[in-house]
Amino acid sequence: MAATKPGTGRLSGRHRRPPEPRVTYGEVVSVREFRALWFGQILSLLGDQLAQVALAVLVYQRTESALATAAVYALTYLPPILGGPLLAGLADRYPRRRVMLCCDLLRALLLAVMAVPGMPFAALCTLVFCVVLLGAPFSAARAALLPEVLEGDRYVVGSALQNVTNQAVQMLGFAVGGAVIASLGPYRALALDCSTFLASALAIVAGVRRRPAPLRDDGDGRTSMWSMTRAGARLVFGDRRLRTLVAFAWLCGFYVLPEGIAVPYAAELDDGRLSVPVITGLLMAAMPAGTVVGAFLFGRFVTPAGRLRGMGWLAMLTCAPLVLCAMEPPLEAVLALWVLSGVGGAYQLAANAAFVQCVPPAGRGQAFGLVQSGLLAVQGLGILIGGVAAQEFGPEPVIALAGVAGLSVAAMLTMLWTGSRREIIAKVRATDEA
Repeated sequence: MAATKPGTGRLSGRHRRPPEPRVTYGEVVSVREFRALWFGQILSLLGDQLAQVALAVLVYQRTESALATAAVYALTYLPPILGGPLLAGLADRYPRRRVMLCCDLLRALLLAVMAVPGMPFAALCTLVFCVVLLGAPFSAARAALLPEVLEGDRYVVGSALQNVTNQAVQMLGFAVGGAVIASLGPYRALALDCSTFLASALAIVAGVRRRPAPLRDDGDGRTSMWSMTRAGARLVFGDRRLRTLVAFAWLCGFYVLPEGIAVPYAAELDDGRLSVPVITGLLMAAMPAGTVVGAFLFGRFVTPAGRLRGMGWLAMLTCAPLVLCAMEPPLEAVLALWVLSGVGGAYQLAANAAFVQCVPPAGRGQAFGLVQSGLLAVQGLGILIGGVAAQEFGPEPVIALAGVAGLSVAAMLTMLWTGSRREIIAKVRATDEA
C-alpha cells in the first residue's frame, strides 16, 4: 500500500469536518422566552380543541341540523384563507409581542360574549369567524418571533417540540372534549376557552421581552396592508428556493386527504370486531401519532445538514405508503401505513428551518402568514376533492391515487431541492458556528 503524506489523506484531521452539534430538548426548554411561548400555545390550543367540540354540540342543540353544524365548523377554515395574507402583515408592522397580546385579549373577549347563553345563531357565526380570523396575525407573529428566541439549530428542535405538542394536545383535546362538555355544558366550555387565551396573554407578558417593530415604513407613515401583502407575495414567490419550500409545505394537501374520508374508509374496514366510530378514531389518530414519533426522532437525533439532505426522501415517504391502500389491506396494516406516512411528515421541520434561513427577518410575519393561508387552502381543497371522489369510486382507490399524485410531486420537488440545499446547508452551518 502506498504511503500517504501527513495532512493529505482521507482521514486527516485537517480535512475531517468536526461533528455538527446536536441541540437537546432540555437546552431549548431552558430558554425562558420559549417556555412562555410554548406554555401559551399549549393552553390556547387545548382550549381551541375543547371549543370546537363545544361549538358543534351547541349548534346542533340549537338547530338540530347537520348542515348548520358542518357550516359552523367550516368557518374555522375560511377566515385564515381570506384574511390571513392581509392581517399577517401586522406581525411585520408592529412589535410582535404586542400583536400576540392584542390578539389573545380580543379573542378572550369574543369568546366571553359567545359564552353568554341564548346568543343568536347569526351572532355566534360572526363571533366564530372573528375569533379564528385573529388567529392569523397571532400565528404569524409567533412564527416570526420564534427564530429570534431560538437561534440556529435550537429553532429546529424547538419547532419539533412544538409540533409534537400540537399533535399530542389535539389528540388529548378531542379525546376528553366530549366528557368535559358533558360535565360542564357547551357554554361553560366556551368560557373555559376564554380563560386559556387570558392565560396565554399572561404567559407572554411574564416571559417574552419587548422588541421593536421589525419593519419601518418609508417615512410617510402610510404603508398600506395591501402594499405589504403584495411585497410579501413577491418575496415568497419571487425566489426559486422559497417557491420550492412553499411547495414542500403545501404537499400536505395530498396526505391530509385520508383523514377527511376516514369515516367511509372505517365503514369499509368494519369486520365486526370494532365499531365504525372506534375505527374512525384509530384512523384519524394514526398520522398524528406517526408525526409525533417522526418529529421527535428527526429533531433530536439527525444533524441540521442531515435534515436538509433527507427532506425530499421523507416528503416522498409521506405519500408512498398511501399507494398500498389500493391493495385493500386489513385495518392493522392500514394503521401501520398511516403511521409510517405520519413519520415522513417530519420533513416539514427541515422545510420550515430552511424557509427561515431564506426569508429576511423583517418579512417573516407576512411570509409565514401567506404560507399558512395556502396550507389551510390546500388542506381544505384536498379533503373536498377526496370526499367527492370517494363518493363515486370508494375510499381505497382515492387514497391510493392521492398517494401516487403526492409521490410524483414530492419526487419532482426533491430534484428541484437538490440545487438549492447546498447553499442553505452552508448558511445553517455558518449560523451554528457563529
